Amino acid sequence: MGAVIGGRLGSVFFYNFDRFLADPIWLFRVWEGGMAFHGGLLGVLASFGWYSRRLGKPFFETMDFVAPLVPFGLGAGRIGNFIGGELWGRPTDLPWGMVFPYVDALPRHPSQLYQFALEGVALFALLWWFSSKPRPRCSITGLFGVGYGVFRFVVEFARQPDADIGFIAFDWLTMGQLLSLPMIVSAP
Repeated sequence: MGAVIGGRLGSVFFYNFDRFLADPIWLFRVWEGGMAFHGGLLGVLASFGWYSRRLGKPFFETMDFVAPLVPFGLGAGRIGNFIGGELWGRPTDLPWGMVFPYVDALPRHPSQLYQFALEGVALFALLWWFSSKPRPRCSITGLFGVGYGVFRFVVEFARQPDADIGFIAFDWLTMGQLLSLPMIVSAP
């Protein structure tokens, strides 16, 4: 529930705040789409904070246990984005560029597959390897935050920015990159 509620709130407040202000009830129209990873992460952190307290365990002990499993869900979500033809990449002339017919006729980066490879496969392998030995509390969670943040930041250079937001700054910084920066610099 934390991922779903947080994901929806993140989409509304990070990416569609103007629409929310114009129509606050839109927040509840989940069938119209709209989920955001960074909001989902905040929702999961809140849920696990509550769950850890209920178990009487330290928060980061719970998070260190769960973090290596999260890339499975991230990878599945990115495959879903690819199948659904959403969150496509910027136009490219590279040989693996793909046409997303609901967008236009331009070959584009399959950025969903890049994210699957990095946020799903590579992040899982990195966390699984790192967590295979005893580590200080917080270190696995921290590596997840840094790993996801760096991978997302990099892939955003190939991903098409949100049409209603565009670039946030410098003609290259996207909202996904801006929201990933705190994960990179503040990992425990």
